[in-house]
Amino acid sequence: MPGRNGPRQRQRRAGVLIPLFSVRTRTGWGLGEIPDVVAMARWAAQAGIRVVQMLPVCAVSGGETSPYSAATAFALDPVYLGLDACEDFVAAGGRFALSEADRRLLEEAAVATAVPWNRLRPLKERAMRLAFEKFRSGEWRRRSGRARQLAQFRAENRDWIEDWALFAVLHQSYGTHWQEWPKDLAARHPPALASAAKEHKEEILFVTWQQWQLDEQWRAARQAAAELGVDLMGDLPFVVAEDSADVWKERKLFRLGLRVGAPPDGFNTDGQDWGLPLFDWRAMEQSDFAWMRRRAERSGKLFGLYRVDHVIGMYRTYYRSADGRKSGFSPSDEDAQIRLGETLLAIMDEYGEVIAEDLGMVPEFLRPSLTRLRLPGYRVLRWEKDDLWRDGRMQQFFRDPAKWPEISVATSGTHDTDAQAVWYDGLSPEHRGYLARIPGLGQLDCNKGFDDTVRDALLRVLYQSASDLCLMPFQDLLGAREQVNVPGSVNDRNWTYRMPLTIDELAADHATTERLLRLATESRRFPQPG
Repeated sequence: MPGRNGPRQRQRRAGVLIPLFSVRTRTGWGLGEIPDVVAMARWAAQAGIRVVQMLPVCAVSGGETSPYSAATAFALDPVYLGLDACEDFVAAGGRFALSEADRRLLEEAAVATAVPWNRLRPLKERAMRLAFEKFRSGEWRRRSGRARQLAQFRAENRDWIEDWALFAVLHQSYGTHWQEWPKDLAARHPPALASAAKEHKEEILFVTWQQWQLDEQWRAARQAAAELGVDLMGDLPFVVAEDSADVWKERKLFRLGLRVGAPPDGFNTDGQDWGLPLFDWRAMEQSDFAWMRRRAERSGKLFGLYRVDHVIGMYRTYYRSADGRKSGFSPSDEDAQIRLGETLLAIMDEYGEVIAEDLGMVPEFLRPSLTRLRLPGYRVLRWEKDDLWRDGRMQQFFRDPAKWPEISVATSGTHDTDAQAVWYDGLSPEHRGYLARIPGLGQLDCNKGFDDTVRDALLRVLYQSASDLCLMPFQDLLGAREQVNVPGSVNDRNWTYRMPLTIDELAADHATTERLLRLATESRRFPQPG
């Protein structure tokens, strides 16, 4: 695959998908934090896993729990700052500086079975302010070496940090969508922006400090993971939310009267309205896709690999007007769609190893296009099948993973699918029989439900697939049944999944670690020394 530094050498690897917020530690704050990436990478290396994929870690729109509701394509979500590893928080007294009520809240969050987002964000905000006040009084006002480091970070990231910081402060101040702010601020009139920046100078510094600390921790975590032989893989939402710093600043790149979604299909006759803004592809092209280039460059600084969510949206985007009277694809012409998608993906591939999420209802041209670009798409075991008439009835024939393309990602599911255990138990004995036709699964008892034998057989088939990357949801490695997100539903369980055990407990489970290492070694995904 042609990358920024020439053709990439393909590697046969195993990976695990685990949202950062799902990682559990013994002394955590109720969700995984950036320093926990190192512990996760250490366990992964012991289990023969060389890629750790997370869901998006960008800052989200106010009140959102979905990591795909991006309030920016550039800033990290402050909730992931590891406060116990933050120099300023420690200097401020650490957890002992918290109020008694907040210490109780922290104790409850640490043992919660699900991420308590609504309580956790305000708690961490209060703790970060304690840390920032210590930094401001002890470092910033004295123009210390660390103060100069923050100033350098701000200068190096000026193309996004100033707008993000002002947006974040104004958003918190007004508590509404940016289109409902005073007109001169919504329209970004320079005098109004300058006045607001002066008025909110200290709050803007706080937001900038947050991003600096997040960046420091992220770079350290990525370096530590690399030293363990583990690559970090990110997830790129294909478009940001309308209520985002990017749309506020770059509105000429978006067609705000139109909303992105999915066209009608056999499952949803009305289609879907995702409430996201439509890119203005003509304006993007006139700027030589400068915003996309900056976004790809930022992703490359954070991750070695990254998944492009809803990759077909880079080729063509289905839209509808707010009143539903107007709809279609942008661009509308297939040749233009292919040209656009291949241009954008080539840009992204300059800054990191791109994984194309090509699932769902996609046009026939997509996979051939990805093949030309030598970019891997997904092969999900449960969906890689053909329905054929045989002996007078419809039968399913699952495609043998051993014959999948090498440039592909083998997996059992995504964060949006139910766990493999749940899926398997939902199959009838007849359909389990169809699955058992795959070489290596013939020993399955189709009348019995999911158990450790089924778990290991399905994992082995996927690990031994021809795909260069075998990327498994964490739950399926263990044979668990939890689901991260149920598409189309809004409730307190979505986006709240936490590992049922801590990283330390997972590492102490030698049977699981050795089982996975054996799978990786036997399938040539984790070469042994010598």
